[in-house]
Amino acid sequence: WEDFLDGPGAEEARNGNDVRADARLNALLDAERKPGEVWLVGAGPGDPDLLTLKALRLMQNADSVLYDNLLSPALLDMVRRDAELVFVGKQRDRHALPQDEINSEMIRRAQEGERVLRLKGGDPFIFGRGGEEIEALVEAGVAFRLVPGISAANGCAAYSGIPLTHRDCAQACLRSEEHTSELQSQDGI
Repeated sequence: WEDFLDGPGAEEARNGNDVRADARLNALLDAERKPGEVWLVGAGPGDPDLLTLKALRLMQNADSVLYDNLLSPALLDMVRRDAELVFVGKQRDRHALPQDEINSEMIRRAQEGERVLRLKGGDPFIFGRGGEEIEALVEAGVAFRLVPGISAANGCAAYSGIPLTHRDCAQACLRSEEHTSELQSQDGI
């Protein structure tokens, strides 16, 4: 229906060309089912206003959404109303689905022709296992798109008014236990 309503068939119907509109609809119905696709989308740090326009567009076009633990109800309310929502969130030692099963579920749905949205808090490549998911999709021959999100680290720092770099205070932005301990010792924290 979307292909018809967003395509020339709807234009033919609006112009009163019912015979042509019917022909276009029948051609779409007779066509082979399109292969599915997976969209790995970062939802940012939780504020729906920080979604990219591309992320919002894909949220509105998805047939099914596999979503993480970190997403707010306000973000999920922006997903297409008839999309199937599947919770696959993880917390330490508590996984709704193990990663291998998440990968399998994305692949299965895409192979059945669905447009699958893998919606993640923050950015898919920062603690989001996006790299592992892409490897599985490539191995299975499933098409995918990646839409980065504002990472929670950047978003939280910005909302708090803390610049991650500042020419008078910080010339680099990094995080490691070794450096954190070193900085705490120097600052007497």
